[in-house]
Amino acid sequence: MSLFESAVFGALPLSNRVVMAPLTRTRADDEGVPTETMAEYYRQRAGQGLIITEGTWPAAEGKSYPGQPGIVTPAQIEGWRRIADAVHEAGGTIVMQLMHGGRVGHPEISGEPRVVGPSALAAPGETHTPVGKAQMPVAHALTLEEIPMVVEQFAQAARNAIAAGLDGVEVHGANGYLVHEFLSPVSNVRDDAYGGSPDNRARFAIEVSRAVAAAVGADRTGIRLSPQHNIQGVLEEDDADALATYLALAEGLAPLGLAFVDVLSADPTTDLVQGIRRASGAPFIVNTGFSVPTTLETADELVAGGWADAVAAGRPVIANPDLVARWREEAELNEPRPALFYGRTAEGYTDYPALDDVRRAVS
Repeated sequence: MSLFESAVFGALPLSNRVVMAPLTRTRADDEGVPTETMAEYYRQRAGQGLIITEGTWPAAEGKSYPGQPGIVTPAQIEGWRRIADAVHEAGGTIVMQLMHGGRVGHPEISGEPRVVGPSALAAPGETHTPVGKAQMPVAHALTLEEIPMVVEQFAQAARNAIAAGLDGVEVHGANGYLVHEFLSPVSNVRDDAYGGSPDNRARFAIEVSRAVAAAVGADRTGIRLSPQHNIQGVLEEDDADALATYLALAEGLAPLGLAFVDVLSADPTTDLVQGIRRASGAPFIVNTGFSVPTTLETADELVAGGWADAVAAGRPVIANPDLVARWREEAELNEPRPALFYGRTAEGYTDYPALDDVRRAVS
């Protein structure tokens, strides 16, 4: 199997097995509406076999960052339609990551009176709000009556994404946000059906995935996980507990027949990561980069070695909109500019040169 071979994940056609990882870039307007600049950004990157969008909030209460887009209002849906059209016109496939930030957020960011989570605990540290830095607030612990409402928010957001013309959706179950918060025994200290045992802590992620799959089709639904990433206070430091939790989750997902499972892990060859793959039975995307960018050599080894069906890359795609062409030709890569990863302008966003532009400039 080659990195540059085509693939089909559920109802999603991939022209190659290089995936654009979901990347927070904070370029939406103040109402969470995607901009024309965002449409150009995604259009430029349509050569990747699959684009997974930045985390997009399914409810205002789940907004984590200023400049983060939503998929709730008619204006937001129309903004995403422009993006989907641009990517499709360029020959690409695009799915939306549905990201409820949970306790990672602030009322000054969302305009809502609270943040929510599995338990009444705050994420560690501070966040940047429009009026300055602030401590992360203590979350409202979702009640048994409220949990189905949040599940339905994910399902309706998925319907909205498909209505906007996107090819599918990815449930964000990673990196310390709401779905991930339920999985960890540190951020989830409930003593009801959603807490305590690994099976109970996996319940919310399974219910969200099931509802989204029912809303738009399992063949258009994926999920992102980051087992033992230990980020934003969502800690999974007990190896046995983490293995039990993620196997319970994967076994709960298996009957759905998802389009893909997408795992962020520094080492995708571990028993934990490969156990998720075997138990879920879904096409498998891995992303090794977070503090260390994914390289061509690593991506090629993971696909050729049978450890994954596709590999997601983040920063290399930020700096190289035509990363697949550059990797295929083993051409030199643009260097990313981290100081411009987050912002509100096109600088450091749509101004990285394509390989053809570089060659014309030096010829």
